Amino acid sequence: MLHRWKEAIGYQIYPRSFKDTTNDGLGDINGIREKLTYLKELGVDFVWITPIYESPNVDNGYDISDYCAISEDFGTMEEFQSLVKEAHALDIKIIMDLVINHTSNQHQWFQESRQGTDNEYSDFYIWHPPVNGKEPNDWHAIFGGSVWEYDEVRGEYYFHAFAKEQPDLNWDSPAMRQKIFDMIEW
Repeated sequence: MLHRWKEAIGYQIYPRSFKDTTNDGLGDINGIREKLTYLKELGVDFVWITPIYESPNVDNGYDISDYCAISEDFGTMEEFQSLVKEAHALDIKIIMDLVINHTSNQHQWFQESRQGTDNEYSDFYIWHPPVNGKEPNDWHAIFGGSVWEYDEVRGEYYFHAFAKEQPDLNWDSPAMRQKIFDMIEW
């Protein structure tokens, strides 16, 4: 039983297109709940759910603006808690797709960080002053263009490996790491 996870059968769910229970054209948490028995009958041991957190959805929810809130597109925190309880009753584990490389530029941490270098969040993201009035280097983002985006408020460039709306977190910041660990623990 120690290595049961090695043989576990997983089922990835992209909630937006899984099952719509509200007839709004989007799948939702209750749609996943309705299919738990079916998933158990298939032999599923765990369900991997792609991001359902609050997000402006620039990148299908991978641009999280609040780690502790469920997007109203998918339902409520109470519905999510019911999903977890019902899944566990069927001996199905839930794995949440949790993005900790970057956040949305709408996240409170980024909004605070861009205010300057003298606040609690100032080093939560990777910032660099202009070099000769330009980006620090010529690196390209995965989604195209420069990895650097100039922020008028802070007067510096921030790094983003993906979309410009997804600033990368600065893992060299002990305070940022602690906030992430606290959120994960929550």
